[in-house]
Amino acid sequence: MKLRTAPLYAGLLGLALSLGSCFQDLDLEPPYGLNSEVVYADPANYINVLAKVYAGLATTGNDGPAGSGDIAGIDEGFSSYLRVLWNLQTLVTDEAICAWEQDPGIPELNRVTITALNEWNQAMYYRVFFQLTLCNEFIRQASDAKMDERGFSAADQDRIREMRNEVRFLRALSYYHALDLYGSVPFVTEDDIPGAFLPEQINRADLFAWVESELLATADLLREPGTHEYARADKAAVWMTLAKLYLNAEVYVGQNRYADAATYAKRVIDAGVYSLEPNYEHLFLTDNDQSNEIIFPVAFNGNNTKTYGGTTYLVHASIGGTIPLEPYGVNSGWGGLRATPQFVDQFTDSVGDGRYLFVKEGQSRNIDDIAEFTDGYAVAKFKNVDRDGNPGVDPVGDFVDTDFPLYRLADAYLMYAEAAIRGGGDVGLGVNYVNELRERAYGDASGNVASIDLDFILAERCRELYWEIGRRTDLIRFGRFTGDEYVWAFKGGAPEGASIPNYLNLYPIPASDIIANPNLQQNTGY
Repeated sequence: MKLRTAPLYAGLLGLALSLGSCFQDLDLEPPYGLNSEVVYADPANYINVLAKVYAGLATTGNDGPAGSGDIAGIDEGFSSYLRVLWNLQTLVTDEAICAWEQDPGIPELNRVTITALNEWNQAMYYRVFFQLTLCNEFIRQASDAKMDERGFSAADQDRIREMRNEVRFLRALSYYHALDLYGSVPFVTEDDIPGAFLPEQINRADLFAWVESELLATADLLREPGTHEYARADKAAVWMTLAKLYLNAEVYVGQNRYADAATYAKRVIDAGVYSLEPNYEHLFLTDNDQSNEIIFPVAFNGNNTKTYGGTTYLVHASIGGTIPLEPYGVNSGWGGLRATPQFVDQFTDSVGDGRYLFVKEGQSRNIDDIAEFTDGYAVAKFKNVDRDGNPGVDPVGDFVDTDFPLYRLADAYLMYAEAAIRGGGDVGLGVNYVNELRERAYGDASGNVASIDLDFILAERCRELYWEIGRRTDLIRFGRFTGDEYVWAFKGGAPEGASIPNYLNLYPIPASDIIANPNLQQNTGY
C-alpha cells in the first residue's frame, strides 16, 4: 500500500531563501526572505526548504496567488511552473487552443509562431532556472562537509541526506525539461557560486548524459516505490523520468535507447505497488490522491497552495459559454481552453470510449474564431470535485484541490508498448498493456485490439494522456510536429493549418538572456 499522508508542501510556511542570480536581465532572487546561512544553520529548517523546492512546481511565491512572487519581472499570475510548462507542451499542439488572443504571447502559442521575445517561453525558461537555483543551494548547503561543519547529529545528517537526494532528482527533472524544450542551456550545479559568473552553455548531448547520470545515481538512493509520503519522489518517479529520457533519445542525441526505455517502464510496472484506477475520470478529481495509479503528482490544495496556475488554471479556463459551473466545483469560468477538431478526431469511438470527455452542447466543433470560446469543443477532464460530487476545500471556489498526475501507470504501459514496437521489448506484452487501458476506457473488451503499430500508439497516447504535458514531445518524436505531414487548426497561422519549419522543434533561449550572457548561443532559426 502507498502511504497517503498530507503532501509535504500543503502547509508551506512561506520560507524563502535569499539566493544569488546567475542572470542579469531578470531578478531571480526573491525580493524577501532570509539569509541562506541562517536558514541552513538549523537542521529543523531543511524540511521547510524542501517544501519550498517541491512547491516550486506548483506555486509562484509565498503569499498565495500573487503579491510576493519568486521571480521579479514576470507576471506572477501566469508564471507557475506547471502552467507555463503545460502551455508550452499543449497549446502549441492539436490538443488545445486558447481564446485569450489579447494576452501577450498567447497568439504565438496558438499558431506555433514562437519568437525569442515570447512572454510564455521566457516565463518557462526563468521558472526552470529559479527552480534549479533553489535545488543547487539546497544541495550545496546539505553537503556532508557543511553538515559536519555545523555539528549536526548523525540522525539529522541521515534525514537531510535523504532530502538532498530528493532535491537531486527534482533538479534532474528540471534539467530534463530544459533538455526537452531548449536543448542547449546554461549549466550550473552546486559547485558553482551563485551570481559570481555568467554560466557556460552545455550542449544537448552533454546535458543528456548529465541528466542520465544524475537519475541513475538517485535511483539507487531514494525510497522504494510507494513507501514515501504522498507527492514526494521515490524510485518509481526516477524510473519514469529515465523511461521518458530514453524514449526520446533519438530526438535528443540521435541514439536508439528504446530497450532502456522499455526496461525502466517495465520496472515501474513490475514494482507491484501501482494499479490502474478503475474509473478514468477519478484520476482528475480532488480525491485523486487516493488513486493507486498516480506515481508522482504535483499536489494542490485550495487553501494552502493558492495559485492561478496548475489545476486551478485547467479547471477554470476550460469553462465558458453555457457550461454550468456546479459540476466543476468552481465559482467562475475563464472561457479559454478548448480542443481543436483534429484532436477530437483522435477519438474514433465517441460513444464507447469513456475517455471522450468533451462538452459539445453550446459549442461548435470547428474553430473559425480563436477568440470565441464556443468555437471548439470544451474539455471536461479536470474538475474541482471529488468522486461523490463534493467541491474542493476553498469555500469561495477560486482555487482547486485536484492534484496534477505528472506521472501515472498508464504512461508506463504506453511507453513500454511504443518502445517494444520500436524494437526495445515484447510487442505482445505491449498489446496486453494497451488492452488493459482500453478495457478501462470501454468498460469491457469491446475496444481491445489484436495488434498495434506506431500510428496507433501515437493516437492512443493522445486519447489516454491528453492535457497531461506530453503531446508536443510525442509529436516531435513521431516527426509530426513540424512540416505538413500532420496539421491542425491554426498551426502555422492558417485556419486550416499549415507547415511549420523544423527549427520550431526547439524553443528559443529568451532574447533577454542572450543579451545578458555572451556565453550563450541562440538555437538555430531564431
